Amino acid sequence: MISQDIHRVQKIAREAYGIIAEAKPLSGYEDINFLLETQQGEKFIFKISTASSCLDFLQAQAEVMKLLSISNMKGHFPVHIPNLNDELITISSSGGKVQYIRVLSWIEGDFWVNWLDKDRKLYESLGAFLGEMDSILNGLYISAAERYLSWDICRASDAVEHLQNIHDPEKRRIAGYFLLQFHTEVFPKLNHLRKAIIHNDANDYNVLVSDDKVVGLIDFGDMVWSALINNLAIACTYAMLDTNDPIEKASWVIGAYHRVYPLQLQEIDLLYYLIASRLSISVTQSATQMQKKSNNAHHFLTDTQAWDLLQKLICTNPIKAADTFRKACDFAPLINENEDYVALLSDRKKHIGRNLSISYQQPLKIVKGALQYLYDDKGRTYIDCVNNVSHVGHCHPDIVRTMQHQIAVLNTNTRYLSDLMVSYAKELTQLLPEKLNVCYFVNSGSEANDLAIRMARQYTGRKDIVVLDHAYHGTSTLAIEMSPYKFDGQGGSGQKPYIHKALSPDLYRGCFQSDDQNAGEKYAAQILELLCQMTADDKPIAAFICETLLGVGGQIPLPNGYLKKVYEYVHQYGGLCIADEVQVGFGRVGSCFWGFELQEVEPDIVVLGKPIGNGHPLAAVVVTDEIADAFNNGMEYFNTFGGNPVSMATGSAVLKVLKNENLQAHALRTGNLLLSGLRQLQNKYPIIGDVRGHGLFIGVEMVGDRITKTPAVEELNVVVEAMKERGFLLSTDGPLHNVLKIKPPLTFSEQNAKDLVRHLGEVLDSI
Repeated sequence: MISQDIHRVQKIAREAYGIIAEAKPLSGYEDINFLLETQQGEKFIFKISTASSCLDFLQAQAEVMKLLSISNMKGHFPVHIPNLNDELITISSSGGKVQYIRVLSWIEGDFWVNWLDKDRKLYESLGAFLGEMDSILNGLYISAAERYLSWDICRASDAVEHLQNIHDPEKRRIAGYFLLQFHTEVFPKLNHLRKAIIHNDANDYNVLVSDDKVVGLIDFGDMVWSALINNLAIACTYAMLDTNDPIEKASWVIGAYHRVYPLQLQEIDLLYYLIASRLSISVTQSATQMQKKSNNAHHFLTDTQAWDLLQKLICTNPIKAADTFRKACDFAPLINENEDYVALLSDRKKHIGRNLSISYQQPLKIVKGALQYLYDDKGRTYIDCVNNVSHVGHCHPDIVRTMQHQIAVLNTNTRYLSDLMVSYAKELTQLLPEKLNVCYFVNSGSEANDLAIRMARQYTGRKDIVVLDHAYHGTSTLAIEMSPYKFDGQGGSGQKPYIHKALSPDLYRGCFQSDDQNAGEKYAAQILELLCQMTADDKPIAAFICETLLGVGGQIPLPNGYLKKVYEYVHQYGGLCIADEVQVGFGRVGSCFWGFELQEVEPDIVVLGKPIGNGHPLAAVVVTDEIADAFNNGMEYFNTFGGNPVSMATGSAVLKVLKNENLQAHALRTGNLLLSGLRQLQNKYPIIGDVRGHGLFIGVEMVGDRITKTPAVEELNVVVEAMKERGFLLSTDGPLHNVLKIKPPLTFSEQNAKDLVRHLGEVLDSI
């Protein structure tokens, strides 16, 4: 078949163009290309376009190349060779299908991708070359170039429909994030950008290099009327591939372009997002071609490098990129390194509650989130290792789009019928034990815990509550009353007579430790003693409430068998068992979807919050029919915002993402990797007394001495600050403030885990 094609090409070249040459197949994305080489060494490109190509557009390409060929850039672009009838396009047919034949001059040079030793001079040559070309085309308009093209960055939003073809959840998430940013950051500004006819494909196989400079640009098949800046963005995209510092390399191209053809500030500030958008178009196109089982290698040429660059970009603060690009063009910088936030801190102190604390010695001003990354206003990128609220990642594209859509349609209270509320309740309860099938939706974990206690008291007719020492259950009045972490702390009002504290089942510091196989039963026996005493004092239990892994109590997993015995004892004494899943639910522990499943128990009431809405104010109390019936005592329960359509759509989207991206299994795999790495550090550094946790709920307790277990509070504070300087946001917890807590978004990657362990080891070396 190939030999027949070659024979036909040589025949057409000879009969239509008078060129006697040998033909060799070349790769191409859409057109069928051949190299023609005569015995005298002359070379031409023979291009076959199908009738699906617009003849007017092919003629537009010829017109643009002719304009460039008579400019001061003559010889740097291919030109059309007319046939013997003096036509630039020859119409032919093959197999009954119309084809458009073109023969173009050959431009000598090596492809950019093959030029291994690229220095700054070469990158600047690329920028200057493009700037000169675009200045020549300035003011040119050809109607055929104003067309729809999926590779036009202005059409990046259309790539969203192809995201489903990317099967790797992490990759799909990153591409989806950048396409969301295009819609947010770029799309509203498109109408204000300069428009021009642009080449639109200065990729590493179209840019030609010789003698350390750019000497040519080929293939105008993607030419389009679009935003002028897109031409530069595309060139930067491919120039950044396979580089250690892609932002620097892009800045060399941008600065040189600007010196030849001045850019506008708005254009410069959009370049980061335009580059990321082009990459996202590229990887979605490749995924789609893969889905179609394409055997055209050209469809996948830069796929691996594109993903690598997207990963580097999401680790790059967009403010830093814009600041670097501004400086390359001698514009005023975007970042003020000397900003000390004095005015902001003063206003905050004046207008915001005084006891709302700020993390870190040098406060952070976070301006943007991207999955497991946070960006500050000074251009730094941080890996978020502690924000378990953004359960499936900051600004997850699926969650954001769902919220945007629903809030644009309807958001109202629950006095109207809503499919969303009922369908979400069904989705949620299907993930819980069968008896837990009635939902009450609220706005926060605090409100949910408050409601859970109210319902338990209504059901049992009792008031007294058993909690664990050092526990924390929220900020409402009742939640504070049952949180020893608060009422026993500074400013606390002390323990109320109807609140009863049980020992924290701490296997590291408690009276029964990890070497005791029966520690769980022994801690549970203490609860039994407490219940006996409460009964004797005529204070029968209404409910026992416990986090299924202890959060502020020290990131403590419960001992094996603990809750099974405790729940047995509580039920024996007529109380209800409440599982507080606000911190740990929804797959965080990895091996189970809920923390209580680790203990093989079924609570009477489950309280959900934080991760349920990925940062959206949503929480829930889920109970049995019996408890719901008892609570329905004639007094209406109404919550203005609880269960509103936006919240319900958001909650459902979170469940969908958890399932589609298999994040529970990811939490287990990544958590095990992280725990293993931390335990290796424990073996090396005596300051680490204990490493504990499940999945991506991890605590690292630091001590001055492993025998006395003296809390290493000051040392831990130094570690947290040092890790922040290295780009890892961590925090401290525990009754003694000596536990490093690690609860990142579930998008936290295995590479993030490896990097965290490596940097933590280096910090521990230094102290």
